Amino acid sequence: MLSRTLSQLPLSLFTLLVAAQTDAVAADIVINVSGISEARGSIGCALFPDSRGFPMDNSGARAVWLPADPKGVSCRYTGLPDGTYAVSVSHDLNGNRRTDTNFLGIPTEAWGVSNNARPTMRAPRFDEAAFKVAGGQSVTLDVRLAK
Repeated sequence: MLSRTLSQLPLSLFTLLVAAQTDAVAADIVINVSGISEARGSIGCALFPDSRGFPMDNSGARAVWLPADPKGVSCRYTGLPDGTYAVSVSHDLNGNRRTDTNFLGIPTEAWGVSNNARPTMRAPRFDEAAFKVAGGQSVTLDVRLAK
């Protein structure tokens, strides 16, 4: 019965119904970045769908790069499926699109992660920075950069 009813719908109406259902479950995430010390360089936000590479290797993440602004920067991700995510943010001063470190592996450029997790003596873990997105909700997070 349902298949016969759907087949009788005009194609444009059916497409609209499917699109409306798809949009209803897509989430948006906005990352408001503060603690930017100067306008030089770029702010990089990397959205991780799992722990692989978090927080320093953003090759498996969705990265957004914006000009640095001491007033703050907002990175936006749209149309995301429900899931657990974590974000890492870096103030890239020299344009190499990564967080530089010294010979001990300690960052020399300002950085931050979601939940503002900053453990001492090690990098934050994915589970410490993770947050859930469900039901197509919009999520806004504040991340403060520091060295």
